[in-house]
Amino acid sequence: MRDGRARPRIKTPTVVASVLTMMLARMGSFNAVEQTKKCSVWKKEHDEVLPSADTIGNVVARIDLTALRSAIKHVYSRLKRNKSLRPLLPNGGFAVILDGHESSASFKQCCCGCLHRKVETSSGTFIQFYHRHVMAVLLCRDFVLLLDLEMQRPGEDEVAAASRLFERLCREYPRAFDMVVADGLYARAPFFKLVSAQGKDAIAVLKDDRRDLLQDAIALFKQEEPVVFRNGRLTRFCWDIEGFTSWVQLGTAVRIVRSWETKPVRRHMTGQEEWRESDWVWATTVPKARLETEPFVVTSHKRWDIENKAFNELVNAWHADHVYKHTPTAIEACWLLTMLAYNLFEAFINLNLKPALRAAHTKEHFGRMIAGEIYGQCAGRSP
Repeated sequence: MRDGRARPRIKTPTVVASVLTMMLARMGSFNAVEQTKKCSVWKKEHDEVLPSADTIGNVVARIDLTALRSAIKHVYSRLKRNKSLRPLLPNGGFAVILDGHESSASFKQCCCGCLHRKVETSSGTFIQFYHRHVMAVLLCRDFVLLLDLEMQRPGEDEVAAASRLFERLCREYPRAFDMVVADGLYARAPFFKLVSAQGKDAIAVLKDDRRDLLQDAIALFKQEEPVVFRNGRLTRFCWDIEGFTSWVQLGTAVRIVRSWETKPVRRHMTGQEEWRESDWVWATTVPKARLETEPFVVTSHKRWDIENKAFNELVNAWHADHVYKHTPTAIEACWLLTMLAYNLFEAFINLNLKPALRAAHTKEHFGRMIAGEIYGQCAGRSP
């Protein structure tokens, strides 16, 4: 690990270790780390003094992001070598989920990497500054592994950032995944061509933006009898047809899969049980011979894992949306360090703890145990 300081008094690995400890203990601020100077962990592991909050902020604003990405790749390589990453797909393949996330927004503070938009309020029109990024998540059977992210730059959309991220994934993780799963925003010919050029397959939700293709598919679906799959009280009526050429911009035939789903839900307000219906349509380059209808639908629905297990958990439990220092490099570095801490934590929970212990406690409980150990040693308690 290195940064742009000419003569650092405190080495970069010490600062990175303090930030990683802050992430694992879910402290939520650099000042909280500074308050743990008396902790015996630092005295045992480091000969240098614990950096101050200002020093940590200055280092993460100048740190080499390539080294942080290499650390995440090292965790993936160890897990892969130890055969700890089990594939979700029936053919033994892996899928990567791509999705965008807005991490922060402000009407007053901005930096050179901020995006901006006009917001209409009751008090008038204001310029709001915000940050967005696209994250790549490897879909495994037991847990999701956070691989990389790419910040969205001013003047571009989410798909442009995702395209840069995908190209870097193909360089750094060429054999880690076989297909890309994304939402309807990625159902664009340039993105599908980019994925196909790298020898991968793409799955994207099909919406009204591809009206000709969607209308042709619906017309053919009316002539076909659906295949019914039942999983408990969830029922799926699925249509699966290959060889659609209505997507002229793509220049190749695609496969269209539709899943009309019904499931009973109980409303909290009334206590009454109602039937919830949903209609999903996907466009994909994955042939049916490689991924049949039912596992295809299950894999496509797994796209929500990046919302539930990545963004939602990182924001609510790991303070990932907190702006520790408002510079583009610092924001990206803190997100990468949070991803590294999350991967280490998930690997420890799923691979080191006994199943009975995992079933008896929540992940939040183990996170509090890490923080409690640090704060307990600060108070003079022996480990």
